[in-house]
Amino acid sequence: MSTPDLPLAPTGGCGDDCACGAGDGYEEYAECGLDPALAQLLADAGLDPVEVEDIANVAIQEDLDHGVDVTTVATIPEDAVATADFVAREAGVVAGLRVAEAVMSVVCEDEFEVERHAEDGDLVEAGQKLLSVTTRTRDLLTAERSALNILCRLSGIATATRAWADALEGTKAKVRDTRKTTPGLRSLEKYAVRCGGGVNHRMSLSDAALVKDNHVVAAGGVAQAFKAVREAFPDVPIEVEVDTLHQLREVVDVGADLILLDNFTPGECEEAVALVHGRAALEASGRLTLENAKAYADTGVDYLAVGALTHSSPILDVGLDLRGAE
Repeated sequence: MSTPDLPLAPTGGCGDDCACGAGDGYEEYAECGLDPALAQLLADAGLDPVEVEDIANVAIQEDLDHGVDVTTVATIPEDAVATADFVAREAGVVAGLRVAEAVMSVVCEDEFEVERHAEDGDLVEAGQKLLSVTTRTRDLLTAERSALNILCRLSGIATATRAWADALEGTKAKVRDTRKTTPGLRSLEKYAVRCGGGVNHRMSLSDAALVKDNHVVAAGGVAQAFKAVREAFPDVPIEVEVDTLHQLREVVDVGADLILLDNFTPGECEEAVALVHGRAALEASGRLTLENAKAYADTGVDYLAVGALTHSSPILDVGLDLRGAE
């Protein structure tokens, strides 16, 4: 699959239109040092540009450890300029290209140009060029590993998610992530799930409730735990994890919004769907594999919860190739 080249876009640096406050129409990103057009692209994708910039800075500072890139400084003239291409080494779904640009942006001392050949969510082939960056050679090489670490990680998650989404095609079920994410990278990893065709579970402990087995033990029962959350937070969506059909009946009767069927077999899920009869959404969790995903989806559940999307997906191999002299 080939993707046509997208327009050349000047970015980076901190010129007259920078999002740090001087640009018109970008007041929302006043705390962000990224180029305002890049900040807008990140925001349009559902990412916080300030958070992305912070992650990029952390990645670079971890790599430099408050020093300099000694190999690059020693071997590359300070005024040398080059173009480098981000290239897929294998087929998959790409995610995090604008985040990679953000990493480049925090390193580049001068403005740089990007040529975008693909967009997040695209299915790409081995050898396909994804993004080209022209700037100081030193900056390209210093930013290389941090940008690739994030891009490869997010693209791996998107690729794995697409495999699940493809397995569920033709059913109403959606593959959904969990909170089993890398500390500090949750928003990016959940974004990658969306790029792969999955949907997100709650982003944090505060935006929805999930009553699990330990809550049930502490509260004295699954119905009691549900009622306690509903009373304390009446406007918050509540999901309840159940291990048996008996527990399922309890939580349906008290009004759970969403029920997590923990380690149910496909046959038990089918019974649960019939029992609930549309009164709550159902999510299967545990025992799930790509091989049995369709069997679970065919039972009529609404979601398949797959923690492995974010905690175990292998990376998608992407490299950075510096162009030789013309």
